[in-house]
Amino acid sequence: MVIWAYRWLIFRIMLGAGLIKIRGDKCWHDLTCMKYHYETQPVPNPLAYFMHQTPMWFHNFEVLVNHFIELVVPFFLLLGRRMRIAHGLLQILFQVLLILSGNLSFLNWITIVPCIASFDDPVLAPLFSTATCTAAAQVQAKHKGQHSAFWRRVRQGLHLALGLLIAYLSIPVIQNLLSSRQHMNTSFDPLRIVNTYGAFGTVTKERTEVILQGTASADPKGASVVWEEYEFKCKPGSLKRRPCLISPYHYRLDWLMWFAAFQTYEQNDWLVHLVGKMLINDNTTLDLIDHNPFHGRYPPRWVRAEHFRYQFSQPGRRNAATGKWWIRKRIGGYLPPVNLETLAPYFRSRNVGLLSLTLASRRLPAALFGLMASLICSDLLVAGSVMSVIPIEIRQNGWQE
Repeated sequence: MVIWAYRWLIFRIMLGAGLIKIRGDKCWHDLTCMKYHYETQPVPNPLAYFMHQTPMWFHNFEVLVNHFIELVVPFFLLLGRRMRIAHGLLQILFQVLLILSGNLSFLNWITIVPCIASFDDPVLAPLFSTATCTAAAQVQAKHKGQHSAFWRRVRQGLHLALGLLIAYLSIPVIQNLLSSRQHMNTSFDPLRIVNTYGAFGTVTKERTEVILQGTASADPKGASVVWEEYEFKCKPGSLKRRPCLISPYHYRLDWLMWFAAFQTYEQNDWLVHLVGKMLINDNTTLDLIDHNPFHGRYPPRWVRAEHFRYQFSQPGRRNAATGKWWIRKRIGGYLPPVNLETLAPYFRSRNVGLLSLTLASRRLPAALFGLMASLICSDLLVAGSVMSVIPIEIRQNGWQE
């Protein structure tokens, strides 16, 4: 029963992913989605750069393979032993290709686990030593002979109850899979025993990034102002930094920045809270990023967020020849320059005396001020009230190559 429960799980995962695609973005119909995927996925890796450069006919072929693996291969589980083995091999190979071509955290790794249920003992035995297989067979034979007829019936009854429970909880899941309004990654029971899955129903066609910058200048609009960029651990930032390779590890902050890039700061309160932490050089928070330009210095007087459109550089072109993996073009402002005074109304609404700390910060060393302010700010969440006092300014610029 447990083996078939795992098979039902991988069937739902893959079929749900395939159905959400053909019901979603039209690029899955015209076979162009893979033209965009490698560049616009949450956190690209080095191989994604080269996969993006492949010809259009290859991207078309990739989409066809994807549809075959997700929409056809799951039914191999119902067609006998040989087809089940083929199912397991194809699904694992597919997950390995996804692991190699992108940083999708541990998603693909855990998807491999239920795929193992496609194989029986003769298939898996060569992976273990003869001694291990012999010992396992002896243990199995020993325990099989110890159980009385009564306990065998109890066990069969439990298996039947589990099967009926899974079948009952699968009813809304099957209805969802058959529905034209299919939900993705949803649970229909409070214990979340049987769920429905899906991925990449919509593929982003352009990659945008939120770049956080700080300055020590008193006037953020002055002619001599110098903005220094914060660099995250993995998400695109510096044009010359090679895409990272972190799977199965997961940098959640980098992932959230990907979502924030096609939303607004009003929809991401945590982002303004992060900016507040940068204004006080909070070491605990800034350990989550790769490069703080104000490390060991006074905190920045102002922090802002700029919105850029990123593209992979093209091999053989001038930008790639100079070591640039990316080119970018400024879209406009994302979050205008803010300082502690700008954020003061919010802190006052929370009965925090931030104004006095603001004045003190001009006199205290960065480390001491960061310690004091981080103790005060550690439990605060950004309220919607601060959003109404921060205007947005939009300007247009050209590509940076």
